[in-house]
Amino acid sequence: MREKLLVIPLLFLLIACGGKKNNPVPNPTMAALTLPTQNAVCTTGTIISNTQSSITFMWNAADNANSYDLYIKNLLTAATSTQTTTDTKLTVILSRNTPYSWYIISKSNRTTVTAQSATWKFYNSGPGVVTYAPYPAEITSPTYGQSIASTTGAINLTWTGSAIDNNTITNYDVYFGTTKTPAIFKNAISDSFVNGVSVISGTTYYWRVITRDVNGNTSDSGLYQFAVK
Repeated sequence: MREKLLVIPLLFLLIACGGKKNNPVPNPTMAALTLPTQNAVCTTGTIISNTQSSITFMWNAADNANSYDLYIKNLLTAATSTQTTTDTKLTVILSRNTPYSWYIISKSNRTTVTAQSATWKFYNSGPGVVTYAPYPAEITSPTYGQSIASTTGAINLTWTGSAIDNNTITNYDVYFGTTKTPAIFKNAISDSFVNGVSVISGTTYYWRVITRDVNGNTSDSGLYQFAVK
């Protein structure tokens, strides 16, 4: 009889514990960016010198996140910096009269899963500037270092142009070739693509896009390269 009494509570304990499942760890969500605003001319920073100013980046708190990585890219040099904070704002010293893009990575110390915010662009204002050049074109295809196949012997070049006021962009110059100093391929085109570009398998190609606005200001996407299989 004593053996039966001992077995019954033990079975009850095993059933009770086995019925529970661990709660899943919630993933962090995307942060909503607030400042500097998208496509803005940033004039709210603190001027340090003729070439530098400090800019405060701000965003709304993300759910389930306890730290954030702030990524800032200089769109003229393509240099990227990263800073980490547990706050929802961070002040950074930047070059003046320079376009930047930025985004936030939300992180949690309970999971390796992260969340990336939208990417915004802005101009850090500078002295004596009346108009601002377009943002450098974003190359969308082929991207840097990409290896692509072409069954037809032709590919399409695509990019995205943007400016503080998108209506100010007038045209693009496309440089394309097999050297690191490609020659002009298409001049003053209004489309943000060139279709049917002839290529040869086993060849590396280089290309860049110059964006031009109504004031004659230009910006350079930087040199991209890709290989055709």
